[in-house]
Amino acid sequence: MPDLLDPTTLGDLLRVASAPDYDRWHEQIRRTGGCADPIHLTGWTLTKDKTTGETLHHYTTANEPGGRLRVACGNRRASRCPSCAWTYAGDTYHLIRAGLAGDDRRDIPTTVRDHPRVFATLTAPSFGRVHNRSDHGACRCGTHHAADDPALGTALDPATYDYAGAVLFNNHAGQLWQRFTNRLRREIAARAGVTQRELKECARLSYGKVAEFQKRGAVHFHAVIRIDGPNGPDTPPPAWATVDLLADSIRAAAAHSYTSVSVPAAADQPARTFRWGTQLDVRPVKAFSDGSDITEQAVASYVAKYATKAAETTGTLDRRIGELSELDRHGVPDHTRRLIEACKLLDPLYPDRRLWAWAHMLGFRGHFSSKSRRYSTTLGALRQARADYRAAQEHAALGLDDVEPDTVLVLADWQYAGHGHTPGESALAATIARDLQLNRETAREALRDQLIEEEW
Repeated sequence: MPDLLDPTTLGDLLRVASAPDYDRWHEQIRRTGGCADPIHLTGWTLTKDKTTGETLHHYTTANEPGGRLRVACGNRRASRCPSCAWTYAGDTYHLIRAGLAGDDRRDIPTTVRDHPRVFATLTAPSFGRVHNRSDHGACRCGTHHAADDPALGTALDPATYDYAGAVLFNNHAGQLWQRFTNRLRREIAARAGVTQRELKECARLSYGKVAEFQKRGAVHFHAVIRIDGPNGPDTPPPAWATVDLLADSIRAAAAHSYTSVSVPAAADQPARTFRWGTQLDVRPVKAFSDGSDITEQAVASYVAKYATKAAETTGTLDRRIGELSELDRHGVPDHTRRLIEACKLLDPLYPDRRLWAWAHMLGFRGHFSSKSRRYSTTLGALRQARADYRAAQEHAALGLDDVEPDTVLVLADWQYAGHGHTPGESALAATIARDLQLNRETAREALRDQLIEEEW
């Protein structure tokens, strides 16, 4: 909780904390993980025995604080709800790591570790010179920038920087990725000496990726890319499938002329052809650290970290923008502001691209985190497993474990009743979230220490 609270917030906090139903409110918020913007529901559930008609359990929100049940908002953005973003990041971590190390609970065998897999980063091309840090000397502006210098990533000469090209690239980045994966299959088939049809019969390309915004406001992709057998991770890849073949194919696919997206000329805008930038990084993924390559855990952690972020890391807003005047109120940096203004100017020239609707994302309109169908489990499956676990806990607490599921009838009626916290509730919820995070970190460190001891 902040050291100093304004009188209004402090007064509301004391009101909430002294209320007779505070303990139940606290329990509700704790169950949401300290959610910063919980959903409010009103309604009831009734659990009856189909055979006897006996009421086994009845719940109504009429007895809850304010007559409402609060549930987690589920927002993935850390800027919106750190608590729900933490859960989303954890799910993403398990999803990515399952595709690298296997997970028996998700029917992904550990033999997937033997499949060729790499961690690739595909970047945007240059749109003009920007302030940067270099191991070989000062920035082109003559300054040795600190790591946290806000000038990093901004244009050296805003008058010549291609802001229009930058937002149009972001807007078409999803299509560029699709063309890349299509070309990658062709490159793999060519190096294996098989046709594309034969490739489908003996191998499958799988991936999990995440988008990240560079400080200059250009989006780029980090991806785990893997070659499986024809049916996915539970089938071995063909003998010709190697890490070197996969890495060479990725480099060729990224550089191929087919892997491009053309944008037609419009008004004062020239025709453009977008390709990936020259900064392409492809590294093998190792099961354990040997001091040279990245590990499964490091890759999964990296992807999970950026799955909860978006363009707000550049100083833009984390919601859609109504008017440009909002940028002044929120102190949006000049470089980011120019990118947003470019979206506004280009929107009527390319109406099908909806650039103004995605101006808060600097034009990017794709998924921040995505995967191929057979890479590993799904976020939906992970959420369902968590819901099933909680339902089992609830059944045990209600004494319903011995009741046959087929004999139970559940009736329910729920209605949306709002969202969010009052100022005092928000301060208390933030404290609850920090306590839960501290407990998680303590448990994680204890588990890590235990694993280290077992290895020794």
